Amino acid sequence: MQESQNIEFKSKWKDDYLAWICGFANSEGGKLYLGYDDNGNVIGLTNARKLLEDLPNKIRDALGIVVSINLLNKEGNAYIEIDVPPYPLGISCKGIYYIRSGSTNQVLTGIALESFLLRKHGVTWDNMPFPAFTIDDVDDGVVEEFKNLASKKRSYRA
Repeated sequence: MQESQNIEFKSKWKDDYLAWICGFANSEGGKLYLGYDDNGNVIGLTNARKLLEDLPNKIRDALGIVVSINLLNKEGNAYIEIDVPPYPLGISCKGIYYIRSGSTNQVLTGIALESFLLRKHGVTWDNMPFPAFTIDDVDDGVVEEFKNLASKKRSYRA
């Protein structure tokens, strides 16, 4: 097993890894393994039982999601598998949105964040409301010109 889009290895827990869990939740889901080195070898955790108790609440409080946390053992070394499902809505970690890209975690900002959130809600830019725009702002002449151009384009396809 090696690190990938859906797998990440960490030797121990750091609260910074909440962002990695967020990235998995906003992408295709994935598994974070604690007690592994970067080469995919189990090195074990000295505080595995304590993490098993603390992490569910820490993740729920920071991200508002529930993930599966499993205490496993390989060759006498205890390690933890955090199994994160993909979530249908955007998940933030302390107000910041992350996604998983390849084997990295990316912060979403600006237009990328806007597009991500719209996509998660099943909305496209063309059906977003424009608050300062009313039906009185529609120019009938422009609408007629659009219809004429559309009609001509349709006749070219025939």
